[in-house]
Amino acid sequence: MAARHGKRLLILAAGAGMLPLAFVACTVGAYRSSARERKATMPGDRMIPRPMFGMTHAVTIDAPPERVWPWIAQMGAGRGGWYSYDFIDNGGRPSASALLEPYQQVKQGDLFPAVPGAKDGFIVLAVEAPHDLVLGGPPDPVRGQRATWEFLLQPLQRGRTRLIVRVRAAEHWLSGSGARDPGRPRRFIERVYGFMAHLPTPVLKGFAGFGHRAMQNEQLRGLQRRAEGRWSG
Repeated sequence: MAARHGKRLLILAAGAGMLPLAFVACTVGAYRSSARERKATMPGDRMIPRPMFGMTHAVTIDAPPERVWPWIAQMGAGRGGWYSYDFIDNGGRPSASALLEPYQQVKQGDLFPAVPGAKDGFIVLAVEAPHDLVLGGPPDPVRGQRATWEFLLQPLQRGRTRLIVRVRAAEHWLSGSGARDPGRPRRFIERVYGFMAHLPTPVLKGFAGFGHRAMQNEQLRGLQRRAEGRWSG
């Protein structure tokens, strides 16, 4: 009973910790996708045809795809970082403010670690530089792909780019989320995923949308400012 009560408290604490971020996310309209973008089919959609959960964000960047792509190519903890809230997903280490040549060549099967020191994370499911990158975790051997995270770069007039980012999760998205290296302590974000796996589906959808919106908006802000050459930390 005590353990169950403790888990509930930790879930509430994690949710409360995301409140300020979610407030910012909900009030920043610059990263909202249009109705047309939300309805449009993206290349990675076929991997999860009937998602339990999905969200689409977008931002217009004053730089061509060729200048935006290198920042996306080097994403990942221990690489360029995630350009979001580093204290949550990058172990407190600032995401890169410069391009890192060793991480510019991306191919299918490459690993983008989710958190520092992790031997798993986001696997490159499909890549077409400099226009499209689809990330996801290892698929369930029976039920298929658990989740996809796609970055689609569309060229616009006057050398600009529309970056559309879509996440889709299947019903079995969090299956196996409790598995980890027993010799390494669980990080904050890993604990949150573990707790989410025990939430009822309606609560899980709300919680996931709440957190993802906050993190994704900050990531798009970071990518936009870096690609436009106006990042100041």
